[in-house]
Amino acid sequence: MTIRLHDTNARQIRDFTPLIAGCVSIYLCGATVQAAPHIGHIRSGLNFDIMRRWFEYRGYDVTFVRNVTDIDDKIITKSADQGRPWWAIGYENERAFNDGYAALGCLPPTYEPRATGHVPEMIEMMRGLIERGHAYEADGNVYFDVRSYPDYLQLSNQELDNLRQPEGEGETGKRDQRDFALWKAVKPGEPSWETPWGRGRPGWHLECSAMAHKYLGEAFDIHGGGLDLIFPHHENEIAQAKAFGDDFAQYWVHNAWVTMSGEKMSKSLGNSVLVSEMVKHWRPIVLRYYLGTPHYRSMIEYSEESLREAESAFARIEGFVQRVVELAGEAVEPSAEVPPAFAEAMDDDLGVPQALAVVHTTVRQGNSALAADDKEAAVARLAEVRAMLGVLGLDPLAAHWAGGTEKGEDLHGVVDALVRLVLDQRESARGRKDWATADAIRDQLNQSGLAIEDSPSGPRWTLRS
Repeated sequence: MTIRLHDTNARQIRDFTPLIAGCVSIYLCGATVQAAPHIGHIRSGLNFDIMRRWFEYRGYDVTFVRNVTDIDDKIITKSADQGRPWWAIGYENERAFNDGYAALGCLPPTYEPRATGHVPEMIEMMRGLIERGHAYEADGNVYFDVRSYPDYLQLSNQELDNLRQPEGEGETGKRDQRDFALWKAVKPGEPSWETPWGRGRPGWHLECSAMAHKYLGEAFDIHGGGLDLIFPHHENEIAQAKAFGDDFAQYWVHNAWVTMSGEKMSKSLGNSVLVSEMVKHWRPIVLRYYLGTPHYRSMIEYSEESLREAESAFARIEGFVQRVVELAGEAVEPSAEVPPAFAEAMDDDLGVPQALAVVHTTVRQGNSALAADDKEAAVARLAEVRAMLGVLGLDPLAAHWAGGTEKGEDLHGVVDALVRLVLDQRESARGRKDWATADAIRDQLNQSGLAIEDSPSGPRWTLRS
């Protein structure tokens, strides 16, 4: 079956046809590094990580570019407020974003360009736009003339006469207030770069058009980002790139938000949940399950209750994996192919919820095989489950999760060692037929939130759901 994706520009789900057979090129708007990431930021990277993994499973060679916006108004404002260099703030938060992506198991991008490293490419694009009559210089600023591009606002489906273009301080000399800045003239105390039109700094939209052109060429397959970027960012990217002469993106894919009380999770609203704090309280693999298993186009309303539900659901999968591994006594490799129903769901606009239902069905079948002492069937189901979880980045036996590199995994190891000491005491009590002591130990562990299961290979503990 052909992979199908919802194209925002077409306003429908389309069959995916790559520009180059067997290859997929993806540009994702990444972090603007004025602050550390909350889980809403990381959701976008995680959704497109699943997309990338699915394309790779289907045999495509994927080039995945995720940029870093390391200069903008908010970064400059924070620099002035904190008395710190703008680049120090940007780099600190860039590392926080990368830590967040890594904690939740996102594969590193093929390229991760910073905006400030591509000023020559921006100058080249501005020069071309001015020469073609699509841009002009005024008071040291360079603006894009929106009326010069007839298809402007096609992505966001707005009317030009009703448009209010966001603008920043110092954007003087516009011919039309709806024109947007490609380059902003230098202001005292701000970082700046030399151009033929004077010193200044890049506009947000120009950065991505220039970087996409450099790393993916005049045309590429998929441009991604959050719904909030459709206007003005992606709309303005399209105008710049196409007026410059690029075909630009063939498909536009947008992920929905993580919300709190119905509002988009946002630093400005004071309702964000930082990834660095979340991983102290929740295992990162559980956070990935929580953020990655809803459909990428559906909103996620954040709550502790929904996180606990995700934890319990993943525990059922993980418990099955652990039981079969103990029974088999050796590693069970993922099957070469995922079940057809899983593949059909993923091919249909990355239908992760439907694909996940196949995972849980297979787990139930595997548990039935375990109950019937059918080792061969249980091992076969585990191989299928591992193949499916691998596509979703959720295989607990994969090196990233099994290596114990995350804080949550390290804590799990510490708890495991302590619980083992108590379980050894319980086993000793049982060995001398001191049933009262053995039962008392088990009851105490249960009251502490641990469930104890006696298996053929010895007692095993899990967190109670």
